[in-house]
Amino acid sequence: MSSQEHPLGISFEFFPPGTDAGRDKLMQVCDVLASRNPRFFSVTYGAGGSTQARTREVVRNVGRSGITTAPHLSCIGSDKGELRELLAQYREEGINSLVALRGDMPSGMGSIGELRYANELVEFIREETGDHFEIAVAAYPESHPQAPSFNKDVENFARKMKAGANLAITQYFFTADAYFHFVDKARALGVEQPIVPGIMPITNYTKLARFSDACGAEIPRWIRKQLESYGDDSEAIGDFGTEVISRLCQRLLEGGAPGLHFYTLNQSKAPLRVIDNLR
Repeated sequence: MSSQEHPLGISFEFFPPGTDAGRDKLMQVCDVLASRNPRFFSVTYGAGGSTQARTREVVRNVGRSGITTAPHLSCIGSDKGELRELLAQYREEGINSLVALRGDMPSGMGSIGELRYANELVEFIREETGDHFEIAVAAYPESHPQAPSFNKDVENFARKMKAGANLAITQYFFTADAYFHFVDKARALGVEQPIVPGIMPITNYTKLARFSDACGAEIPRWIRKQLESYGDDSEAIGDFGTEVISRLCQRLLEGGAPGLHFYTLNQSKAPLRVIDNLR
């Protein structure tokens, strides 16, 4: 998988660990994955002061790898002043890529904030910073869980792209046709920017089922049944997961996907097994 064949190449997502041991481990993972020359690392971001501070710390540490680092930025629960300050901090720290999201309303938070939707956040970033940041937004091939319909969801997605986003990264999925169908629908609405499939390695069935139920990603029944049959055999789950995800990625790339974005869960082994299969 050369950069010439797939201009956007590969990228990896991390989340900010809550412990010192977790942070140390993440930096080891970061060093391993940096050796594969990814196009960028992204770092997730939660609402609330402590989580935001951890994101900024991880962004600084990961950035020392020399790989472009794209912090997530969500607008729910933030006012324009807070966002303006954060954008200024990132510019001062040499950050030039962002993942702009609506975000989820944390429990106990009373105010949505001044910006309600991701397209408004993208517009705000452009108004404040011009073309300084490359902006990625989220896409949902199987439809956002809160969307009233699939077509409405694609229309909302097109609105984000036309607000000034440079590329999109999808929610993970296990059915390639869902991605291709979504891309076709988006192109029909005039979206021309790259839409990069998000890839979730399969390493733990219980966690995967919980994640997928929460975010609306469908695990095909044949995959569920096979994973259930392995019980607690993590090696068998890992081998099967590598095979399934490798085939999915191969089909996506052969079908024209412009790259692959791996949700690492702060682990390097599973994504690297898939990448090595593709090579």
